[in-house]
Amino acid sequence: QVQLVESGGGSVQSGGSLKLSCAVSEYTYRHGSMGWFRQAPGKAREGVASIGSDGATIYADSVQGRFTISRDNAKNTLYLQMNSLKAEDTAMYYCAAAPFWSVLDGVRSLRADRYHYWGQGTQVTVSS
Repeated sequence: QVQLVESGGGSVQSGGSLKLSCAVSEYTYRHGSMGWFRQAPGKAREGVASIGSDGATIYADSVQGRFTISRDNAKNTLYLQMNSLKAEDTAMYYCAAAPFWSVLDGVRSLRADRYHYWGQGTQVTVSS
């Protein structure tokens, strides 16, 4: 069983920074694809950032240059460093994982339907 637990969310003023963490229960899944998604009330879930097993990353245009996704295999943890936060970044943030044997083949992806496991979410609120 794979479990993902997000942490690090909170309230911050515009222009500030937060670092989200996602602890993954199964060491094996560090070889797969992982991503961060967010969903604001009344809006569809949006892919924010993803990192493949090879370390390659992809970002949504809305966060490009401001957010950085990374993974620490030794700690079995996924991170999202969020800088220059804007009010429109306010959302519930979820981490997701796709095992290396999945259709993604360890490749980065912002498609939510390609991920097998999801965390419970952590709220990020940015005051304008």
